[in-house]
Amino acid sequence: MDYPGNLFVVAAPSGAGKSSLVKALLELDSRVQPSVSHTTRPPRGQEKHGREYFFVSQPEFDAMVAGQAFVEWAHVHGNRYGTSRKAIEERIAEGADVILEIDFQGAIQVKEIFANAVLIFILPPSWEELRSRLERRGEDSAEVIELRLKNAAEEMAQARKFDFVIINELFERALFDLKAVVHAQRLKYAAQRRARADTFHSLNID
Repeated sequence: MDYPGNLFVVAAPSGAGKSSLVKALLELDSRVQPSVSHTTRPPRGQEKHGREYFFVSQPEFDAMVAGQAFVEWAHVHGNRYGTSRKAIEERIAEGADVILEIDFQGAIQVKEIFANAVLIFILPPSWEELRSRLERRGEDSAEVIELRLKNAAEEMAQARKFDFVIINELFERALFDLKAVVHAQRLKYAAQRRARADTFHSLNID
């Protein structure tokens, strides 16, 4: 189905800066709305239920899987994450642009259901910088950091399956690139025809 709104799916290895970029985009572009995923992991820091994630128990997550409530779900770093299909469909059907932060497995699953989804992969500039960012974050033990780096090798090998790749070396440049992808998608023929139907009609353009 060709929905009025756009669905942007952003994936990256831990520490590449995905969340910071998406947060900055949401602050700059009021037309983009976040998609809030469900997860079985506990909240970190100042995270709140319903804002960063819907924090649910293992049985609650199992029930949603059984009820086919997720457009995708996956195991990531020992926890489970899922995206509500209904929530996404409702927003893009209303014409909103939705941005979704998930792992590469989930991104590929979303593309299978929403064929027009735009997949964006965020890369770090180097292995050394990725490790440094994970260490500076101060949230994980040395063992967890090593696990995240090991997983990053597998994750980054999937970048070729994405529509766009942004290298987050300088944050401002990476944010500009992300904004450019969003803006370009809105200028595609089908998107402009939906958004400016009256103009197209007045110009006798089918």
